[in-house]
Amino acid sequence: MASLNDIRSTFLDFFRRNGHRVVDSSPLVPRNDPTLMFTNSGMVQFKNLFTGVETRDYSRATTAQKCVRAGGKHNDLDNVGYTARHHTFFEMLGNFSFGDYFKETAIPLAWELLTKDFGLNKDRLLVTVYHTDDEAAAIWKKVAGLPDERIIRIATNDNFWMMGPTGPCGPCTEIFYDHGDHIWGGPPGSAQEDGDRFIEIWNNVFMQFEQFEDGSRRELEAKSIDTGMGLERIGALLQGKHDNYDTDLMRSLIEASAHATHQDPDGPGKTSHRVIADHLRSTSFLIADGVMPSNEGRGYVLRRIMRRAMRHAHLLGAQDPVMYRLVPALVRQMGGAYPELQRAQALIEETLKLEETRFKQTLDRGLRLLDDELARLPEGADLPGAAAFKLYDTYGFPLDLTQDALREKGRAVDVAGFDDAMAEQKAKARAAWAGSGEAKDAKIWFELAEDRGVTEFLGYDTETAEGVVLALVRDGAEIGAAQAGEAVQVVVNQTPFYAESGGQVGDTGLIRTDTGMVEVTDTRKAAGVFIHIGRVAEGGISKGQPAKLEVAHGRRSQIRANHSATHLLHEALRRALGDHVAQKGSLNAPDRLRFDFSHSQALSPAELAQVEAEVNAFIRQNAPVETRIMTPDDARAIGAQALFGEKYGDEVRVVSMGWQDGSGKGADGRTYSLELCGGTHVARTGDIGALVMLGDSASSAGVRRVEALTGQAALDHLRGQGAQLAEIAAALKAPLGEAVDRVKALAEDRRKLENEVATLRRELAMGGKAAGPEAREINGVKFVAQVLQGVSGKDLPALIDEMKSRLGSGAVLLIADTGAKPAVAAGVTADLTARLSAVTLVKAAAEAMGGKGGGGRPDLAQAGGADIAAAEAAIKAAETLIGA
Repeated sequence: MASLNDIRSTFLDFFRRNGHRVVDSSPLVPRNDPTLMFTNSGMVQFKNLFTGVETRDYSRATTAQKCVRAGGKHNDLDNVGYTARHHTFFEMLGNFSFGDYFKETAIPLAWELLTKDFGLNKDRLLVTVYHTDDEAAAIWKKVAGLPDERIIRIATNDNFWMMGPTGPCGPCTEIFYDHGDHIWGGPPGSAQEDGDRFIEIWNNVFMQFEQFEDGSRRELEAKSIDTGMGLERIGALLQGKHDNYDTDLMRSLIEASAHATHQDPDGPGKTSHRVIADHLRSTSFLIADGVMPSNEGRGYVLRRIMRRAMRHAHLLGAQDPVMYRLVPALVRQMGGAYPELQRAQALIEETLKLEETRFKQTLDRGLRLLDDELARLPEGADLPGAAAFKLYDTYGFPLDLTQDALREKGRAVDVAGFDDAMAEQKAKARAAWAGSGEAKDAKIWFELAEDRGVTEFLGYDTETAEGVVLALVRDGAEIGAAQAGEAVQVVVNQTPFYAESGGQVGDTGLIRTDTGMVEVTDTRKAAGVFIHIGRVAEGGISKGQPAKLEVAHGRRSQIRANHSATHLLHEALRRALGDHVAQKGSLNAPDRLRFDFSHSQALSPAELAQVEAEVNAFIRQNAPVETRIMTPDDARAIGAQALFGEKYGDEVRVVSMGWQDGSGKGADGRTYSLELCGGTHVARTGDIGALVMLGDSASSAGVRRVEALTGQAALDHLRGQGAQLAEIAAALKAPLGEAVDRVKALAEDRRKLENEVATLRRELAMGGKAAGPEAREINGVKFVAQVLQGVSGKDLPALIDEMKSRLGSGAVLLIADTGAKPAVAAGVTADLTARLSAVTLVKAAAEAMGGKGGGGRPDLAQAGGADIAAAEAAIKAAETLIGA
């Protein structure tokens, strides 16, 4: 089995042999693109070559480019560890032409590498082209011999690449691998394209045009090529894996993590080992390229990745720092290809060990650091603002706590310096956000937060409030007023509208001023600013006006009922399935709730019923829902569960609901559900009304999803089911209580009849039990072939088995004339499979009928044809194969 290191070398050597300069990977911090936080593709270092700003002494290049996607619009961080192909760090293999060759060379090179050097099965490959790119389609047909159905034309931007609003652009051709029909999914462009059967392995971009501001394009004189193929993805394919984390390189890092934490690499902590393995790579390479942990920009992202990995090490039970001990394993795997890892190994280990140690520090560590800062100062001097800000920003040490600690010593804090440091940090945060490719209007919310303050949320206690319109925003810029029919984003000083967060959707409602009214269709939040998104329904609205805000009461009531039910559901699942259950995502909408949680297998009907019954018992209890404000440490000390997606500061809201008979885990031993949560909730559990579970499904690896209804929606659902059952009973002319048994009996009768019909149809197709086509002997093999009418493709395997039984020894080919696309099946008796395979036989027959593919076992295989008129040709193709 080729290792990832071998695959990387094979790729680079192939293009070296074909006249390409092997260029070293550029650093993860882009040298030529200030709009990017990190290098995220192979073409970044060549951007100026493509635009013509720069020239070099080569016109063909190939690279293995290290990439990071953990910030901005290319942010895979939250998916890492839970999916098969998400990474924060990955290697992008690419070949590039700068005005040298174009499609006529790029496509044959790709095909040769994949099918010859990498040895991929040609029949498993298919491609996409931009729908107007007849040239690329013709080249694929000529070079690879691909039929039209394996050259898929895509009309969307998925197959048209642009460097930006203006500049070089052009169509793409993407290469996909078909993992087989045992995996769900459809080809690109189909309704099932998001499945895992067809996986993109390589993208070739043809830089053919230059785009101008007016939308027009002209053909470039020097057309270029930019390709990208993820090493992890092609490595998994070549190693016969369907999961990037099962490749040799990633597996070695996972096993190193397992050894360091004394945990099974494939046990309950599997996801944590995957997170650690992935994050070890991204953090180590970032440090090697000069990025150090900090509280802003790239350093902030690095620290975030580090602490995510360190948290997972903690989850695995590690008491001491772990990450730095894994660096040698990474250097052994990747140091040969990336010598910067070897050069920076000591720095990487030192940085990781320090950060993980600091991550485990508590309040005492902050106080000791404060003493250290003071020791460097002259007697009686104020603590510099920058030092106080460091305590706040790095260690979560609030300014007032620092001031209290210094007050006992008769000293103070340079508050002005602290404010300056805070302002500088915010400015860097704005720049980092804008530079990471986020929405173009992100900057405005930072500015509004600084100039006019963050929004005060009043919605825990009221659904109506008065405020002042601080700003009106459209297309990322402030406007003075908006008139009827115009879309607008409204910012006020205080609001009862809940902004989407923690799984709870944003509120809708009305904002009224003396001159107009805005219908709010959603509420979001950025930089502490609540954004009321809507349209002016009447009159006009202006900046500076007083306003009355009204949340849509009925919708909010349904949302908070679903949110409160989610808390009860979470606890009921933990009690039914075990303490490993933890929230992985949620949706609290007006019409339903959805809850994702860690669990490895589907819930049984009995478990679903148990959970539903327990939640409803606590709803009927009608216990008050109470909220307390406390520190995160105090909340955890009383057993509060932290909810997925929430960020906790110095104070948290702890929501409790439900009473027990002294057996619970709450502060007083009686509370049923106790969770940290910033959402809105009902006053009493009885306000939820009722809960009906709709079912359980898989969300991702190791994560299950349940959906449910509450209140009126739950009652409507139950009434609907009752009405359906009554309708079924009436149609059966049976009492309601006997309807289920009657349906089961009818289903059994139908099954028996279908079996009888199928048997009769097969006998008819075969010309009766004793009859059947006459066998011919070819090359010592008895062969039977027949075209059948009135049977379907699914009937063929049984017919094959019957004819093989009659033959005793031989081969069978059956073609079903279904009236649409014919079906083909082949069979070979067990004594002949060593010399003749049914798979080979059926493929030859299918190809003769214009079909493709085909598969199965050596003794039985199936395929589809295209033209029934070619049935005789299909039979002759099979005969030829047997006689060869």
